[in-house]
Amino acid sequence: MTHAHDEHPILNQLDTAIRAQARTAALANTDTTAQAVRALLEAIGEDPTREGLERTPERVARMYAELTAGYYVDPEELVNDALFDISYDEMVIVRDIEFYSLCEHHLLPFFGHAHVAYIPNGRVIGLSKIPRVVDMFARRLQVQERMTVQIADFLEETLSPKGVAVVVEGMHMCSMMRGVKKANARMVSSAMRGIFRTDPRTRNEFVNLVQRGEHL
Repeated sequence: MTHAHDEHPILNQLDTAIRAQARTAALANTDTTAQAVRALLEAIGEDPTREGLERTPERVARMYAELTAGYYVDPEELVNDALFDISYDEMVIVRDIEFYSLCEHHLLPFFGHAHVAYIPNGRVIGLSKIPRVVDMFARRLQVQERMTVQIADFLEETLSPKGVAVVVEGMHMCSMMRGVKKANARMVSSAMRGIFRTDPRTRNEFVNLVQRGEHL
């Protein structure tokens, strides 16, 4: 049985009200997108009216609405009062967060994992919110370096912690299936804030925990 909330998988990770708002906004321009896809098909010499392509413009338009839904998520609503005053000042890490994004240079996917840590300064954020923050910045046209910085800056501004660390590992289709065609090349980007930048021991602890790859 198919449920309505299964329609757009990435939006399932957002709170119900936010998901509805983001979906409505993202789908608002699908007619314009479909027209552009139809023109692209014609430009490369295809016939957009043939059986296999007849509904492709609409499918692609809906796909782009899903893949760029992050533009339409309100960050304040995303956090949704999931901030808690707690006396805890040790490192909090959420590791191996899957993400999927689109390279803004070629509109091809890049994907991988994000590792996020912060040291609270009297306030923590609900565990599920950190992957949602990653998705909010991934689900738009991006470059990996900027996405990494945006995640770190958002958490720093929201939590005012002692420090934030973000490491993103990505594989980029624009360098795998075109250009240099290096299928196994991975890009690693990082953003360090607060004590993670100023204290090498704290930074090394984070890096070691991420690289160790231990599982429960």
